[in-house]
Amino acid sequence: MKRIFIATSNPGKLRDFAGAAAAHGIEIASIPGFDTLPAVVEDGLTFEANARKKAEAYSRSVPGEIVLADDSGLEVDALGGAPGVHSARYATDAPHLADANTDDEANNARLLRELKNRPPEKRTASFVCVIAVARDGKTLEVFRGQADGVILDAPRGRNGFGYDPLFFFPQIGKTFAELSAGEKARYSHRGAAFRLFLSWYQSSPGNQP
Repeated sequence: MKRIFIATSNPGKLRDFAGAAAAHGIEIASIPGFDTLPAVVEDGLTFEANARKKAEAYSRSVPGEIVLADDSGLEVDALGGAPGVHSARYATDAPHLADANTDDEANNARLLRELKNRPPEKRTASFVCVIAVARDGKTLEVFRGQADGVILDAPRGRNGFGYDPLFFFPQIGKTFAELSAGEKARYSHRGAAFRLFLSWYQSSPGNQP
């Protein structure tokens, strides 16, 4: 079985990637000793900038191996694209200055406050994921996935993480937190970006570890 390293310790992201890779005979693994590696400061202005920075830095810890890093978040149209790259620390007063993530419930609570009393047509949003692929400190390729939906006024579902309980996907009539791992891999932004990576990976034997 082929193995791909993911530069994250987030169990939700690992589950998402594993769900997308399962049907392709690829094993998803966290980088050995990831929690002991120096943290990469995600201070980029775009998802791509942060993904590249993480992939390049962490790939140096596993020489010769392909490493994936993603940056992803929620862009709400009525909020001018916020929380965007600050999705994981949106609950703080100044997300752009925060040096640590805030918990999911607090982030969701702020989002609901920001959208209070807005009608459904004013609650449109997109989940965006950018995956950077690197080896030995050099980015090889970048892939972007997106899923469009609506923010509910109350959470639904117990699966997923982050804003998943509030993100309603009209195509199937469920929130992302109501999906199985396989369903989420099929419909999510992360699954879309990962499928683009898989197509590149499987058609480029020279890029495989």
